[in-house]
Amino acid sequence: MPPEPTFSTPTVKLPVMLVAEVQDSLLVVVHDLNRLDGLLVHAMEKLMQRFETASKNLASPALADLEDLQSVRRALHSAVTELQFQDMASQLIVHTSKVLQGCAYRLAADAMGQDDGEAVPFVEDVPDRPNPVTQDEMQAGSVELF
Repeated sequence: MPPEPTFSTPTVKLPVMLVAEVQDSLLVVVHDLNRLDGLLVHAMEKLMQRFETASKNLASPALADLEDLQSVRRALHSAVTELQFQDMASQLIVHTSKVLQGCAYRLAADAMGQDDGEAVPFVEDVPDRPNPVTQDEMQAGSVELF
């Protein structure tokens, strides 16, 4: 009887320097994504402050009967609703950062191995879902963040 075939996972040998460069590049992208998230948060906070100030200024009882201001108030309310994109963008940035960071550390561990007692950076498991944000339009009350 012929021996049963054994199956093995194909491997590709990569130069350690190439792996290190790719890992560094992935971690730079993670850093840049975190900076982008910070910029988005800051911009949205400032926009919300401006909208709140404008809304308060338009809430004066002396202006209550002006029809044009009613449409401005509605436009401001809609604009605040549309600012929800920042929350979705932040979720997507965090998700993408986790994926990239996980890939960087897995690449290094696979290529270079781990020495006994060597500290391994903590990285959460790479998310299973390809995209945590499923919202594709903005309407009052229609946000689906998960």
